[in-house]
Amino acid sequence: MEAPGRSAALEATNAAVLIKLNELYKEAIAHDGFAEIKVEIRILRRGQKEVILHCGKQYRFVVDYAPGS
Repeated sequence: MEAPGRSAALEATNAAVLIKLNELYKEAIAHDGFAEIKVEIRILRRGQKEVILHCGKQYRFVVDYAPGS
């Protein structure tokens, strides 16, 4: 079982990644030319992953995750 409040922390961290991805998508679609977005997810320590958004620059996030969910 997860500790109380852990799922809220997961959502907040994942929400930050989704907000940035949404911003990058809007910038890419509005750009007058070619655009590319790449999402890379790496396993870190137990219960954590690194999410890297590539879009000209790299935006790095470390997020908690619940294995198997």
